[in-house]
Amino acid sequence: MAAPRRERRTLVKCTGYRYSATMARLETIPLVATAFAYGQRTAVVSPEGPFSYSDLLERSHRAALHLLAGREDLRGARVAFLITPSMAHVVTQWACFRAGGVAVPLCVMHPAPELAHVLDDSGAEIVVADSALFDKVAPLAAERGLRLLSTDDLNAPAPAGQLPQVAAERDAMLIYTSGTTGKPKGAMSTHAVLAAQIRSVATAWQWRHDDHILHVLPLHHLHGILNVLCCALWSGARCELLPAFDAELVWDRIADADGLSLFMGVPTIYQKLIAAYDAADPDRRTRIEAGCRRLRLMVSGSAALPVPTLQRFREISGHTLLERYGMTEIGMALGNPLDGERRPGHVGVPFPGVQVRLVDERGQAPEDGQPGRIEVRGANVFTGYYRRPEATREVFTQDGWFKTGDVAVRSQGSYRILGRESVDILKTGGFKVSALEIEAVLRAHPAIEDCAVVGVPDPEWGQRVAAAVVLSDGASLSLDTLRSWGKTQLAVYKVPSLLRTVDALPRNPLGKVTKPDVVAMFTPPSQPHGPASEHAGVVS
Repeated sequence: MAAPRRERRTLVKCTGYRYSATMARLETIPLVATAFAYGQRTAVVSPEGPFSYSDLLERSHRAALHLLAGREDLRGARVAFLITPSMAHVVTQWACFRAGGVAVPLCVMHPAPELAHVLDDSGAEIVVADSALFDKVAPLAAERGLRLLSTDDLNAPAPAGQLPQVAAERDAMLIYTSGTTGKPKGAMSTHAVLAAQIRSVATAWQWRHDDHILHVLPLHHLHGILNVLCCALWSGARCELLPAFDAELVWDRIADADGLSLFMGVPTIYQKLIAAYDAADPDRRTRIEAGCRRLRLMVSGSAALPVPTLQRFREISGHTLLERYGMTEIGMALGNPLDGERRPGHVGVPFPGVQVRLVDERGQAPEDGQPGRIEVRGANVFTGYYRRPEATREVFTQDGWFKTGDVAVRSQGSYRILGRESVDILKTGGFKVSALEIEAVLRAHPAIEDCAVVGVPDPEWGQRVAAAVVLSDGASLSLDTLRSWGKTQLAVYKVPSLLRTVDALPRNPLGKVTKPDVVAMFTPPSQPHGPASEHAGVVS
């Protein structure tokens, strides 16, 4: 074993295709191993400039030696990093992998208390930050006695040493859940799990080496890490990183960039793009439309895509946004087809290599059209919540199925998500209703621009249907008006009996509505009860 390790240390200083076969054989981390085949192809475009796959390999090797600082192997030490989307971010992630550590990406938008939670919960030993964010995290690292490095430190001339061989079965990344239903938990994945997730998505969406994707998503969350960055680098494609989402800049790149082929976003991103398009002059609109039609794929995920948003964006772009369903714990599970019909409000069929089933309250498979809890099994499923064995046991069945906590129906072979069992499936007056279904209907009201529906605890009804709404410009809406209209669109027990108008809905950095914050808006209830007989579902 000693000789190959010496050969590996020497060859890593070299670049170019002639070394790719040897290096790939020696590399044991699947994602890193793929890069040796792509040599001088452009891997990352960021504010620092364009960088090749050879650049990424060389820089991450150097940075890994800095992380090791004379150790042979980090042996699973957690390395937290707070870095603006950039080549430095990618290098740090790969350096964590190659040094034998566990990558813990931090959210650049989080305030100090939320950063502190991740540092404490993960037991991070090392913290890395760029110059723009260094002062934000430095006090937290000092308080905890953590080793603190800058991205400039990682880019300095490398100390002597060699990298460990890191087996694919070792822990690779600790990503924290969105925290939309409770305190964020760290989901641990091995290199093998990440590889399975990447292969599945890359296969389903036919990623290829000549793809060029514009990346505007946060890099602390699975959507930006896996679906965009990792899939691009796995495939030999070009990943163009923007430091943050800017609707005008995105339209500039889509309208003018040669070779751009993919774009992925969340519903709020597409809504902001629509608003920017509507405000543009006719010539700019024409260039935007032409740019969209040069792309081969546009994807929406991380939250339910309102049908009006899908329809309006299709008018602009010519694309029916491909909706998919996934989670931090499992990668992607369901997706509409790359080729074929994409049904609005649906998330398609299982991804390659992923098993999905629905289970009703009796533990049986429901009939088509009937709701069931989504369970997932496969090589894509995470290993567990970090330092939370009880929480991990609770989300797995005895035969290894992961219980997502989401509810869906299947019809004509395609799945439609009804929502989180804990926050989106409401129980009112003996009925179970889907908050997502109600939200989709409410968005069709001419006075409502956006909305969130939650269940508010009630001693008589169990939960009352409550709606927080963002009104269209110049519009007004009363509870009585909403209920009168709602009863023409929904079963009466689904019509909100509580209403709160807000300037904006509370969201996390990825655009998901934080529904516990919405529930708090109605505590104590601020609106009078609707008619009892109607709320109980008895049509008067």
